[in-house]
Amino acid sequence: MAASVHGGRIGNLPAEANAFIGRRLELAEISGLLGTERLVTLTGPGGVGKSRLALRAAHAAKDEFPGGAWLVELSELRDADLLANAVAQATRLTEQTLRPLLDAVCEHLAGAPLLLLLDTCEHVLDECARVVQELLAYVPELHVLATSRQPLGVPGEHLLAVAPLPLGEHDDAVALFAARAAAAVPSFTLTEANRAHVAAVCARLDGMPLALELAAVRLRGFPLDRLLEGLDSRFDLLVSPARPRLARHQTLRTAIGWSHELCTPLERLLWARLSVFAGGWDVEAAEFVCHGGPLDAEEILALLASLTEKSLTTRDGEGAAVRYRMLDTVRSFGAEWLSALGEEEAVGRRHRDYFRWIARQGEAEWLGPGQRMWAERLTAEHANLRVSIEASLAAEEPETALELTGSLWYFWFACGFAEEGRGYLERALRRAPDGGGPEHSRAVWAHRLVTVVPDDLEAAESVSAAYVWLAEERRLPVRALPLTGASLAVRGESARSAVLYGTTAGRSPAGDGGAEFHHLLTLALQAYLLASQAAFERCAVVAERLRADCARRGELWMRAWGDFFIALAGIGLGRAEEALGPAREALAAKVRVHDRLGAAAVADLLVAAQAAHGEEELAARLLGVSRNLWHSAGLPQLGDPSSTVFHREYERRLRALLGEARFAEAVREGGELGTDAAIALALGGMSGPMGL
Repeated sequence: MAASVHGGRIGNLPAEANAFIGRRLELAEISGLLGTERLVTLTGPGGVGKSRLALRAAHAAKDEFPGGAWLVELSELRDADLLANAVAQATRLTEQTLRPLLDAVCEHLAGAPLLLLLDTCEHVLDECARVVQELLAYVPELHVLATSRQPLGVPGEHLLAVAPLPLGEHDDAVALFAARAAAAVPSFTLTEANRAHVAAVCARLDGMPLALELAAVRLRGFPLDRLLEGLDSRFDLLVSPARPRLARHQTLRTAIGWSHELCTPLERLLWARLSVFAGGWDVEAAEFVCHGGPLDAEEILALLASLTEKSLTTRDGEGAAVRYRMLDTVRSFGAEWLSALGEEEAVGRRHRDYFRWIARQGEAEWLGPGQRMWAERLTAEHANLRVSIEASLAAEEPETALELTGSLWYFWFACGFAEEGRGYLERALRRAPDGGGPEHSRAVWAHRLVTVVPDDLEAAESVSAAYVWLAEERRLPVRALPLTGASLAVRGESARSAVLYGTTAGRSPAGDGGAEFHHLLTLALQAYLLASQAAFERCAVVAERLRADCARRGELWMRAWGDFFIALAGIGLGRAEEALGPAREALAAKVRVHDRLGAAAVADLLVAAQAAHGEEELAARLLGVSRNLWHSAGLPQLGDPSSTVFHREYERRLRALLGEARFAEAVREGGELGTDAAIALALGGMSGPMGL
């Protein structure tokens, strides 16, 4: 696959938060297995340290995998059918096709040897087994390291059982407890005087790493001897006598249960209610979803700080970007407590209502100065949005499901989740009553919108025809949207497209935000059609109007297309130097809103502009950058000279000007740049936030 490099690091492995303690033998064994086996699964009970061990092993092995080491976190995945989406998203494959997504993932991962780390497979075990088996069959360079409480059951799987840490006074369990205790209480030191007490704590907790880390934090409030007494006297609050658990599970739950008992009643209640979140939350979300009864919204921030102090939640970011998370085992404990309180349905409904409001707010503000913020916020809340949509579909609330999926049209369309959005919209529309209504119309419109990519033109037109029929039947104000024209124009049917474009009138059914989007998209399509007919002067006029309308709104995503067509017109009119500025502005904007597809298209434009400007070697480097961007956007064929006229023509021109050796070297150099360095090269020193 095209490597994704950030700061010289290939893949997406997160940095380790603290020092890794022990497990030397296990790390050596995993290292050896990854060199000979294609599927290695670490098994063991919750809290034994499978995830942390796998991450450390992946970091140690990443230099052996030129294609990168990629972490796919599955703990937040509630719907097994989205497992392929999770792999695609983690490996930075943007979903832009109607073909089976797993086929696209296989193609995306093919090439250099790479390591895929699938973490926490047990709750989607059957789908994990199916996906892994297909990936291994069709991507011969792939190695998979998985963590699960039970084997995947795939042929060729090599199992490695992860045991608790050794318990001797000079072994790993004591070393881990001492390290975490010193981090929690800087004055703590492991000495010969307290070593036996530490070893006793570790023995009481059976050397389970999660339990040891939770217990170590308790030294902030208790001396070591009291800590040991507390562990001896506490019990698992939620163990059912009718369903005895394995001793190690009881030990872990005892540690978590003791942490629960040491919380105040309001902290316990908040812990339980926070369990409805997936992938984290911010303070506003916690206040809305978790308030009620004895828990006032004004108290939640202080209670979150207290839960974080007790290592039950973690806090990331600063200022407005602060988010909180829970370990899965801690969340599961809270979810059981929430069920015991009888609050699952009520808190789940508030969670659904909050993210329905978020979707509507994002839609209302998308075409404005907050666009970048909304792109980042919704990406951060992606797991919660999925939970809300799934809950609406499961609860047979068709209007809510239609509203949620339809309101998120801008997220599906502009932020690289078209395939997922299309799937949700189809499910919501299937469950909707025949009577229709405004939410139904918006969902139909949104579904049509996310089908307009080059691979999906037939689907786009079939949905377009259905929508036109629906609009006429219901006397809706929109008779046709310009997307039909766009799909035809992409195939070169400009004349028919222009006819359809000319009949477009009225407003989008997607509310005020959709109406503005419809207006801006109409201008973008008009600029496209004029450029395709070489009417570059008129194209520039329309593109300037598009850019001005977007600038008045403070909008970035569509404004970038205005810059794109201004630059394209400049190249067409022989003014390549004038085209560089707007092309770079377009690229900077596409990067800011995480639009990989748009960034790849603008990179192509910069190839043409630099070549026309006489910078042939730079143009060749940008050709390598462009190919990588198309690959990361999930459409590698659009960067392949054998598939596109543009790349074939510029490869021919630049080879002739530079010679075979210089051309090949320049393309290779551009293709090997990391994302940030590649964007910086394309921007030519122009400052702008990275993070595509």
